[in-house]
Amino acid sequence: MKVITARKYGTPEVLRLEEWETPSPKKNEIRIKIYNTSVNSADWRLRKPDPKLVRLFFGITKLRQPILGGSISGVVDAVGENVTKFQVGDKIFGSTGLRMGAYAESICLPESSVITILPKEMSFPEGATLPFGSLTALDFIQKCNLQKNQTIIIYGASSSVGTAAIQLTKHFGAIVTAVCSKGNFELVKSLGADFVMDYEGFHSESHNKTYDVVFECVGKSSIPSNLKHLTKGGVLVLVGASFKDMFQAAWISLTKKINIKFGPIAETLENLNFLAELTKNGTFKVVIDKSYPLEEMVEAHLYVEAGHKKGNVVINITV
Repeated sequence: MKVITARKYGTPEVLRLEEWETPSPKKNEIRIKIYNTSVNSADWRLRKPDPKLVRLFFGITKLRQPILGGSISGVVDAVGENVTKFQVGDKIFGSTGLRMGAYAESICLPESSVITILPKEMSFPEGATLPFGSLTALDFIQKCNLQKNQTIIIYGASSSVGTAAIQLTKHFGAIVTAVCSKGNFELVKSLGADFVMDYEGFHSESHNKTYDVVFECVGKSSIPSNLKHLTKGGVLVLVGASFKDMFQAAWISLTKKINIKFGPIAETLENLNFLAELTKNGTFKVVIDKSYPLEEMVEAHLYVEAGHKKGNVVINITV
């Protein structure tokens, strides 16, 4: 099978196309012929690595798992003898989690993984791009205990997490202000944002409004600039927090009793199925910006790392 590997840390050019032996599923595993995967911020940050502390968890001198990629869609083409949830021919989508391995034509995963049946209303590209941003947004929203008619401002609203957060917070009844570049105003309004502003407007002295939730998706605004717009008793969410931000946030939470959410998310099958239901009934839309063939993974990483994508970038593996 074809795979894309990162044999060492570095720029997108470290990514290489290789031929590997197709794996066979263990007793509790299914093998998935991958149709699509996606490229997201977690992928390029691991590859780079950014922050350098990534090495402590994923490999000091090189990645222990050289095949990146955390979200997939495809078809089950083999099952282990103890598998009961899936059968050959099932169309599925979901997350590979910390196992990664999605930049490949096939993958074996335990049937207990965060994977589920792909609804007929969803395409394979939508299935492959939904998990990362949407599961991240949903988990942080749940941690906020967001209530109907509360106000939320989403910084980096045209990102993968941001486009999901707009739709989910509107679904839960919030009043949403989206912060993005002017060229993306129409996109975020089409997803349900009640108000829009650009980054210059967010940071301007005339912007003195406060919000129940400040939801920072992209790690590009400082904690003090976000706290300036947080209502007393509100929640600050730092999706793209650096380790420095996390230490600062933990100290502020401890000393000033401000509720700041950051750190890894919990990917659950329950949340994946919830998102699938919203997509089936038309409440939720997966935003796809660009698609690339597997062989153009370097170009895909260059584009995503540049930080200007709208929503998600999909990789076509099986045509």
